[in-house]
Amino acid sequence: MESSLHRQLKNLYAPSDDAAEVSVDGYRIDAVVDDVYVEIQQSSLAAIRGKIKKLIRKNEVLVVKPLASRKYLLRRDQENGPVVRSRYSPTRKTFADFFLDFVHFVEIFPHPNLKIEILLTEQEEERLTVKPRRRRQKDYKVIDKRLRSIEDRMMLATAEDLSRFLPAELPTEFTTAHIAREKEIPRWLAQKMAYCLRVAGAIELAGKEGKSNLFRLVDAEPGKTRRRAA
Repeated sequence: MESSLHRQLKNLYAPSDDAAEVSVDGYRIDAVVDDVYVEIQQSSLAAIRGKIKKLIRKNEVLVVKPLASRKYLLRRDQENGPVVRSRYSPTRKTFADFFLDFVHFVEIFPHPNLKIEILLTEQEEERLTVKPRRRRQKDYKVIDKRLRSIEDRMMLATAEDLSRFLPAELPTEFTTAHIAREKEIPRWLAQKMAYCLRVAGAIELAGKEGKSNLFRLVDAEPGKTRRRAA
């Protein structure tokens, strides 16, 4: 079932009802804007990788990835019942969290026909209390998500765009430990970031520092951008 969040974002991008939920080459496209196909993906990017890979052969595609920078939680004990609890979640996502998902999608990025827009959003998540069937299973299920606001956004089209995720204060040659320390993120997340930037061509291996890989930025030729061939 389509969430309210997905429907709200689709309505933001589609200029009219006729431009939403369009059938193209056997696929259902969320919106078409000036001949650009817009695909809004709340869940894993890996799930649409094959679809996007085929579409970008002949079409311009914009993938929209919303992240919850803030989430307001509503709990109900019965469907359509009153809200019994509400609070803000302590978990707050940042642009860096994009790499948790992008690591499974980066093999097709960059591409001349592909852009990705990351949205940092405030969301409202509605939960229904359920009885866990197994140990460690959650005692609720998410029944809807709604958009409260868009707090920030970032557009990605080239390998250079990915290098914007790196902290400003980095040595010429750096490790994932440098990234983690300057960005104040876990080392394992910095490793995913470095992997994605390397696959996309934004950084390259520069050697070793002990057991850690050293990286450096890939210099682009003046006036040119690094894009994966069509």
